[in-house]
Amino acid sequence: MADTLTAFLAHAALEAGDMQAGEGRAALQLMTVHTAKGLEFHTVFITGLEEGLFPHDNSLNDLDGPEEERRLMYVALTRARRRLYLTYAQSRSLHGQVRYNIPSRFVDEIPKPLTRWLSARPSNLMAEPARYRDDFDAPTRSSPESATTGHAFRIGQNVIHAKFGSGVIVNAEGRGSDARVQVNFRDAGLKWLSLEFAKLEAA
Repeated sequence: MADTLTAFLAHAALEAGDMQAGEGRAALQLMTVHTAKGLEFHTVFITGLEEGLFPHDNSLNDLDGPEEERRLMYVALTRARRRLYLTYAQSRSLHGQVRYNIPSRFVDEIPKPLTRWLSARPSNLMAEPARYRDDFDAPTRSSPESATTGHAFRIGQNVIHAKFGSGVIVNAEGRGSDARVQVNFRDAGLKWLSLEFAKLEAA
């Protein structure tokens, strides 16, 4: 089974389009957004709609980077003739550590009357299900020494900061007045904040 899967993934990664199914034939095609230009499909799945992936972190360093990513998102959206499915991972393992993700800003920009959630939608788009949250009482995956903070915040919880905006708590350490959290903000990136002074609010 593993050999079959490996062979399939290798073929999908190296396929240049010469062996794609002809027009009108039922087939599943894997491609990047860049190679989808000019093509139209009955059904399209767009995955990885998370800040840092789409738009990619590197694009935020360029003046026109976010707009180019937004243009690519439009290309991807308009490839679907009938059905379009958008997905994002609330958490994923990256370089051996669990990363808690913020939904892509592009998901928020789609008019709500045009969308229908197939899973239970949180009251706030950026809210995380409880199964992805870790109490500060337990050691975090990325910081084995971290302990309880004595504050009502959890790893994976979405928060709002007056200056940095919306983000998700990805790490925590310390107790009482020394408690601090690391927050992955949508626009400002990773920041360590003291809970005594940061005035974080739950999203």
